[in-house]
Amino acid sequence: MKVQTEKVTWSDLHKAEFKKPYFKALKAFLTEQKKAGKIIYPPSQDFFKAFELSPFDKTKVIIIGQDPYHGPGQSQGLSFSVPKGVKIPPSLQNIYKELYQDLGLKKPSHGNLEAWAKQGVLLLNSTLSVEAKSPTSHTGQGWETFTDNMIKALSEKKEHLVFLLWGKFAQSKAPLIDESKHLILKAAHPSPFSAHQGFLGCQHFSQTNAYLLKKAQTPINWEIT
Repeated sequence: MKVQTEKVTWSDLHKAEFKKPYFKALKAFLTEQKKAGKIIYPPSQDFFKAFELSPFDKTKVIIIGQDPYHGPGQSQGLSFSVPKGVKIPPSLQNIYKELYQDLGLKKPSHGNLEAWAKQGVLLLNSTLSVEAKSPTSHTGQGWETFTDNMIKALSEKKEHLVFLLWGKFAQSKAPLIDESKHLILKAAHPSPFSAHQGFLGCQHFSQTNAYLLKKAQTPINWEIT
């Protein structure tokens, strides 16, 4: 008789973290920021949007960013993504260039990557909030512990995931991942400062789909319509 394995959900994993001292300290920090009149991005209801759109059991690909966009209207809780109607940021412009070079996909007219998230691409920033006009301002407050633990849970509890680590910061997360079970693809960051140092031409999108097909999984439709 086959043993029924317990289903893992983000909700259960998150609840366990919320009880820990570090997360209570993080919550207190965010409350103080709000009381001080600081503008925080994204809106608090979008802090966990990446997890909401890509459930644990559906997640197949993880793209790790550093922290949210810090300009008005840009951040929506997904790494590299911006809402429709917002100017496409330079890093995402280069991601689209690589999509064209790798798969021949034409540049989309907007920067909303929700279509990827809904297919199981976890667009995860390491830090899930930021003060307006102040990049990395919420670094070191506890978010990294939270997201590192989510990466570890994915690595431990799942098989045959693809981790796209673009840039030194994302690559610093590699030790959290069991490379005997998962595929790690590394390249330079798509920022204009580094995209020509190995991001453009990396072919990560086609490599991701080749691996998923090899492991009998549905490939990602990378086209943004």
